[in-house]
Amino acid sequence: MLLTAFLMGFVGSLHCAGMCGPLILAVPVVADTRASFLASRLLYNLGRIGIYALLGLFFGLIGQSLVLIGFQRWLSIATGVAMLLYLLLTFSSFKNPLRKGPLWIKSLFRDFLHKRSYSSVFALGAVNGLLPCGLVYMAGTASIAYGNAILSILYMIAFGLGTLPMLIGIALAGNRVIALKKLNVRVLMPIAVSLVAALLIVRGLSLGIPYLSPSSSPDGLKCPACAQ
Repeated sequence: MLLTAFLMGFVGSLHCAGMCGPLILAVPVVADTRASFLASRLLYNLGRIGIYALLGLFFGLIGQSLVLIGFQRWLSIATGVAMLLYLLLTFSSFKNPLRKGPLWIKSLFRDFLHKRSYSSVFALGAVNGLLPCGLVYMAGTASIAYGNAILSILYMIAFGLGTLPMLIGIALAGNRVIALKKLNVRVLMPIAVSLVAALLIVRGLSLGIPYLSPSSSPDGLKCPACAQ
């Protein structure tokens, strides 16, 4: 599952490259040195992934609560279906209210853009992690399927690490990233999310397939007798 999180982040970042490229390039640099440039970009992404980890804790506590009340068996299926529904709404004419972030988040982002310190760059990345992003929402939804807060945190960290190569690459490429807008990579993101959703659904069906869809008892616990 952690591998799927990394791959979803990596493939999804191809979609983000053309849209968020100018935003990444606008991240301030503390000093006019190569080392400062790299340090500021790493701190920016560290702040962003840190927020993803906190979101993983939030979603993980939801999943953990559902497990405690007896919904573990259907949690993975429901999560996969929810991801597919969100994906369908995202690419339809439906106006998603979550696409518009709160004004205070946008105001914070603008404020930190004009500050040149390592702490402000880190904070800028953290605020960026709070900006509306359908891909982050779907990764968070997928992390619920673990039914465990710690594993959900690790899932979101793996997702964030998957986005790191592309976003660091954008920072190093500079204005050449604009060429990515000409590439038809938008189709890759829904394909990656659909595959993760399908894996979650298959996993929840308990088809007796080792690792992919292991058998489980009605209460969601693995049956010791079936493993013999």
